[in-house]
Amino acid sequence: MAWKTLDEVDLDGKVVLVRVDINVPVENGKVTDATRIEKIVPTVQDIMSKGGKPVLLAHFGRPKGQVVPEMSLEPLVPALEKAFGFPVKFAKDCVGGPAKEAVGALQKGEVLLLENTRFHAGEEKNDPMLAAEMGALGEVYVNDAFSAAHRAHASTEGIAKILPAAAGRLMEAELKALEAALGDPERPVTAVVGGAKVSTKLDLLGNLVAKVDHLIIGGGMANTFLVAQGIDVGKSLAERDMAGTAQEIMEKAKDAGCKIHLPVDVVVAREFKAGAENETVANDACPADAMILDAGPKSVEEITKVFENSRTLIWNGPLGAFEIAPFDAATNAAAAKAAELTRDEKLISVAGGGDTVAALNKADAAKDFSYISTAGGAFLEWMEGKVLPGVAALDQQN
Repeated sequence: MAWKTLDEVDLDGKVVLVRVDINVPVENGKVTDATRIEKIVPTVQDIMSKGGKPVLLAHFGRPKGQVVPEMSLEPLVPALEKAFGFPVKFAKDCVGGPAKEAVGALQKGEVLLLENTRFHAGEEKNDPMLAAEMGALGEVYVNDAFSAAHRAHASTEGIAKILPAAAGRLMEAELKALEAALGDPERPVTAVVGGAKVSTKLDLLGNLVAKVDHLIIGGGMANTFLVAQGIDVGKSLAERDMAGTAQEIMEKAKDAGCKIHLPVDVVVAREFKAGAENETVANDACPADAMILDAGPKSVEEITKVFENSRTLIWNGPLGAFEIAPFDAATNAAAAKAAELTRDEKLISVAGGGDTVAALNKADAAKDFSYISTAGGAFLEWMEGKVLPGVAALDQQN
């Protein structure tokens, strides 16, 4: 895609509408995790260094088009000021009189935060009138919210059709990382896909088998594929009614030249709890009264060999029940290997999705990956090969 960056747009003296994702946890009126705020700092600081006046557009929670005082963005102002190192003003609406007055009074060296865009029903409906009202407040539009780019909303897609538009630094980094992983990757390419259910990742698996050289399947999802091969998985979590679909995915992979890797040995237990008594058996030897909770050491050995012979890795989902020991062993070991290869510049590694980020952080591997996406749904939809409206709108500018 041919989207512009901050380096290609004249910002000097201009009001810059910046769509950000600062949907952060707040308790007793205070931000408890400022990670998402910290990630937009480079964009805001770059706009200010280029002489622009940043006006932040953001949503918070799900007010469903109503003004919900508990979902106001105002409590975020102190955390934003701390992160930016600049004064942050606040307007009690994202359009109309309060917004116009606040924008008109904004000085160079200040940032303005507008109230929750989702207080207006037209936001999620991508109402052209609301987008036009928002657009009238600024002269340039910058989208730095990849995590909201899979939604065609007034503040993510509508405004981009009205004003000169560019990607912010966070959006730019995300798009470059994903292009490197799936658009024009260094081969061989390996994907790790884990999680509980095949049914939630059908589009993802269908897209990946046509694009990657190796597909490693873990978690409860792997059990469904074992069932599709006629293997008894005891009391394990498995979507037995999806066995036919799993078989179709395996056939599609074969036709595309993609090798699917399933666990060759598994860790089984009779109960799902920390420190539960367990044993490692071949993938076809799960006792009838036990359940598979992790991939075994032979499987990990096979996975690490695949990593060693790959140049690009995309990771979404854990290999086992990573939340509790000892069923986090396969995820931890595989993550450590991917991190090591990335550090040694032998592998480009991109990972995303809620459980994925949590699992890689738990394994102390996330910091060494080439790129970790916190975008959740948008990351998954990109991996599924879907067009993201917020990204496509930037591309349409060219």
